[in-house]
Amino acid sequence: MKKLIFLLAFFSFISQAQTARGVKIGYIDMEYILEKVPEYAEANNQLEQKAQKWKQEIEVKKTEITKLKDALKTERVLLTKELIEEREEEIAYLENELLEYQEKRFGPKGDLIIQKTVLIKPIQDQIFTIVQDVAEQRKYDFIFDKSSDLTMLFAAQKYDISDFVIKKLAASQKREEMTKKQLKAQEAKEALEESLEENPAFTERQRILEEKKAAREKLIEERKLANEQKKADAAAKRKKLIEERDAKKNGTVIEKDSIDTETKSEVKEESKDKVTEESKGKEEITEGEKKLTPAEIRQKAIEERNKKLEERKKALEEKKKKAAEAREAAKKSKEQKTENKN
Repeated sequence: MKKLIFLLAFFSFISQAQTARGVKIGYIDMEYILEKVPEYAEANNQLEQKAQKWKQEIEVKKTEITKLKDALKTERVLLTKELIEEREEEIAYLENELLEYQEKRFGPKGDLIIQKTVLIKPIQDQIFTIVQDVAEQRKYDFIFDKSSDLTMLFAAQKYDISDFVIKKLAASQKREEMTKKQLKAQEAKEALEESLEENPAFTERQRILEEKKAAREKLIEERKLANEQKKADAAAKRKKLIEERDAKKNGTVIEKDSIDTETKSEVKEESKDKVTEESKGKEEITEGEKKLTPAEIRQKAIEERNKKLEERKKALEEKKKKAAEAREAAKKSKEQKTENKN
């Protein structure tokens, strides 16, 4: 009843103050914040393992007492009054010892509560310090703890600053490992984030700019990858050409270009000889047309042309034979060098 009266009086005071000058109120959820702190979660897990061990010890003691009671019940008719009283005293002593152990481990002033208080106090102190800093920075008049004994019948989500406190807590832990330069940069970043939170329109513009920047960076990255792929393809092609050229120099590949050059020169020479032959034939016809008949002149030109073709054919075969011998000699020379190296 006294608590209810105090709450009514307190909220009445807040209502009057808010009417006078616009009171700013916020709240936190201490349990929610502690769940987000890794150190607390790890330590709490270790404490829970201890509690489970204590519970197992209690169960062992209970089982032992139950066995003694069952044995006494079964053997009571066979025991003397003195033995029965002795066993009952032993059972009572063990039950009393069990109660004391339970109280020691799980009582209001037991080990579990004490260790949990020792565990939570440093983190709570740090959270309280951060809450005070936030209250000063953001001009809060009151900040409540939702998980405390103070009953909150209704609380709008927009007044919950628990996540902000968690962020501040993580930042304060990082500050301990930062240099002065990093600390200054972190404070500037936090100040910018706070200003953005208080200006939704600016935050939206900033978000759009960040999206455009990300899209531009993605496009640049794609172009960069495409250029690198083109360079890689060109390098592979250039490498292949160099390998083919080196192979030709070493005689491991038939020199197609040289054969093509020889063939072209042969065709060129053949065409030249043909032109020369035809011109000579015309001269012979001009000089001897008075002595020979046209049929004889044609027959003579054909014979001479056949003779020339036969000579060229022999020369071409001889040239091919020499080229083959040269290639064979180069091949043997290379094999000989390889054997000498080995």
